[in-house]
Amino acid sequence: MNKVITLNSRPVGKPQLSDFKFEEVEMPQMKDGEVLLKTKFVSVDPYLRGRMSDAKSYVPPFELQKAMSSGVVAEVTESKNDQFKVGDFVSGSLEWKELQSVNPEHLTKVDDQIAPLSNYLGILGMTGLTAYLGLTEIGKPQKGETILVSGAAGAVGSVVGQIGKILGCRVVGIAGTDEKVEFLKSEFGYDDAINYNTTENMTKAIAEACPNGVDVYYDNVGGDISDAAHTNINRFGRVIVCGAISTYNETEVPTGPRVEGFLIKKSVLMQGFIVSNYAEKFPEAVKQLAQWLAEGKLKSSETIVEGFDQIPQAFIDLFSGKNTGKMIVKI
Repeated sequence: MNKVITLNSRPVGKPQLSDFKFEEVEMPQMKDGEVLLKTKFVSVDPYLRGRMSDAKSYVPPFELQKAMSSGVVAEVTESKNDQFKVGDFVSGSLEWKELQSVNPEHLTKVDDQIAPLSNYLGILGMTGLTAYLGLTEIGKPQKGETILVSGAAGAVGSVVGQIGKILGCRVVGIAGTDEKVEFLKSEFGYDDAINYNTTENMTKAIAEACPNGVDVYYDNVGGDISDAAHTNINRFGRVIVCGAISTYNETEVPTGPRVEGFLIKKSVLMQGFIVSNYAEKFPEAVKQLAQWLAEGKLKSSETIVEGFDQIPQAFIDLFSGKNTGKMIVKI
């Protein structure tokens, strides 16, 4: 039998293990043109929380009692497609199944000789693309400017800071533990970092860490932290709205300071995005990220949990910050 993880119920607030169901189904039957895939690595990401709710968004919600899905790296174990052979590794959006037979039209071959397979879900995958394209296309940082990153020790944030340093900027990160703060500075080259859990006045702390103000704010969390960041934005600053993990599990619409005033007074650009907005730029972005990785200018940070049955718990752990860098499940 083949293991699969389905959406059992729609979460109210923070997801629980009971919202997922482990099932065993019959082994997949291959059709002409398909490949049989064995799952090797599974990406868990905060955006999946939105798809667990029955709400209109940029991607359809997951269906109840149907398989969950996310970024996956898998190995071809059988092939009825001339473009793929047994032993090839591929990445793409795939279901949470141990084995699955699919048409490989939307899969990408990946090479474990160039980089570890898990990197194709992280720094050479959606994570790296999100960091690079959000920062360069919206933030447009200039040498000598100050970049502030929330969720800085997370998957995207840890890459954003490194790219900022490569581009010659001062980079300040916000994270949730002293260990992560030190890791940002020692491992990723952040110039300074703030532990929001031990800081009483975030507005003041950001001002002290960014004495010349904030030119680019890469926002992964939203909420009170972003309110404090906005107060410190410079004239003509840019706010990149990538994520809002602090609000994903709210059961009511959160309220806070209105942004219109600071946007107008300081002529600030504030733009949300999803990485697929820049799909045509993916090849050149991956090429640049791979080059920096090969040159040692970029480091990949991953928290790897082992075991197919651990996928739901690894996802839930994202909301309490138990990951440093990209959270990945190894099967």
